Order: sequence, then C-alpha cells, then structure tokens
Amino acid sequence: MVYRVLTIAGSDSGGGAGIQADLKTFQELGTYGMSVITALTAQNTLGVHGVYPQTVQAVEAQLEAVLSDIGVDAVKTGMLFSAEIIEAVAQQLKAYQVNNIVVDPVMVAKGGQPLLQQEAIEALRTALVPLATVITPNIPEAEVLIGQKGIQSLQDMEEAARAIQSLGVQYVILKGGHLEDEESVDVVYDGQSVTYLRANRVKTKHTHGTGCTFAAAIAAGLAKGQPVLEAARVAKDFVTCAIEHALEIGQGIGPTHHGAYRQVHGQSGSVHH
Repeated sequence: MVYRVLTIAGSDSGGGAGIQADLKTFQELGTYGMSVITALTAQNTLGVHGVYPQTVQAVEAQLEAVLSDIGVDAVKTGMLFSAEIIEAVAQQLKAYQVNNIVVDPVMVAKGGQPLLQQEAIEALRTALVPLATVITPNIPEAEVLIGQKGIQSLQDMEEAARAIQSLGVQYVILKGGHLEDEESVDVVYDGQSVTYLRANRVKTKHTHGTGCTFAAAIAAGLAKGQPVLEAARVAKDFVTCAIEHALEIGQGIGPTHHGAYRQVHGQSGSVHH
C-alpha cells in the first residue's frame, strides 16, 4: 500500500523548513511525498534573504499534474504567499474532491520576515480554512486569524481555538510553543471537546522548521488512515524528538533533525498500524 502525501508550500534552500522539511517527514513516516512549490526562498539558518513567488499558472500546473495522475491521500499546505495562489489551490482541491487537508497557516518566518501578503490572510480565512480537516496555527498566527492579540494562557488558547474552528475547519490544533511554560502544550479542539497534547519544553534555539514538520507529520498520519488525534500525537512525538536531537549546523537558528524519531524508535513511523 502506497500512502500518497502532497505538500503545497515554499522551498527552503537551507533544507530545514518548507518543502524540504515536509518531504523528509513524509519519507520518515513511511509515506510517498510529492510537492507543489509556491515560492522559492533564499534561506539559511540566519534568515530569509529573498522570496521569489511562482506564478499562479506554475502552481496550478504542478497541482494538476499530481492530482490528475497520481492522486493524494492527504495534502499539507504551508507558505502560500498570495491571495491568488490560495484561491487557485482551494479551487483545485475542491475540483478533485481532496480529503485530509492539513493547513499550516504560515505567515511569518522565525526571524520575523512576513511570508504571507496582507490581503492573502482574508483568502486563507474564507477560501482554504473551510476546506481543511486540520489547521495548525502557532499563537502569533492564531492572533492574526482571529484578529485579536493577547493569547497568553491555556484558557486564551482554548477561546482562540473555538473562534478559529468557527471559520469552518474540523480540527484546530493551536500550538503552545510561544508560551514560556515548562511544558509545550498544544490545544486540540474539534468543535465539541478540548484535548491537550503535552511535551517537555526542550531548551534549544535550533527549532527551524518545527511548524512545517509538525503539520507534515499529521498529514502523513491522515494519509495512513489514522484518526486526527492519533496522527497529532505521533506528530507531537516526531517533532519533539527532532527538536531534542536538533542539528547544530549553520551560524543561526539550526534545523531540527528529521531522522531522530526513526533512530530513537528503531523504525519508521508506520508502527502505529
């Protein structure tokens, strides 16, 4: 059985985030990865030095090529850059009746550079989020999605998750990495109940690509038929492992180690079958 997972995202020349992180994650978790590149970035551990978006036609052609021939069991979206690209992606996903869509609403790079144009945020809210099975915002992204600052506690996170879920997505996984607590707690809300995903906070600055990796791992789980909560738990474990064994390369914020989960567990992530 081949589990097919597609990432629609930006390319990170430094290999730590974006398309590159997603493909590594798909491979590590026993799935077949494919990609639609929305933008090229000139990027390393010191930051993003240039963003070169693809044309809408290029994005549509890549999508069409994959969906019309190979098909997908799950899709993960990352950096989509513009309203036009978001709308084109949403249209194709609808036309091909794609299920298991994980939206990582990438807006800002670790170093603070914006990766999503301002007018694209509305398109994300109205065109893409209602199609999504899961959305995985961090706290700053959640604040943009609900148009309100000041998420500072687990209770604030729960309220924000409820507000985001009302946009039409099935599951909101609001990541707590930006809070300063001892634990890193993510809030999962499915429209009815709240679940916490907890992990000990790892003291390291080398966290480049964690958001992409987490969303990609969830998509891999969904492609393999795991329920959302199980896929999310595996993804949390996968990304925690990757942070604990971060690769200290480059002079800035280094990437996480995508191979760590397999090395620690002694197998690929298809153990949960």
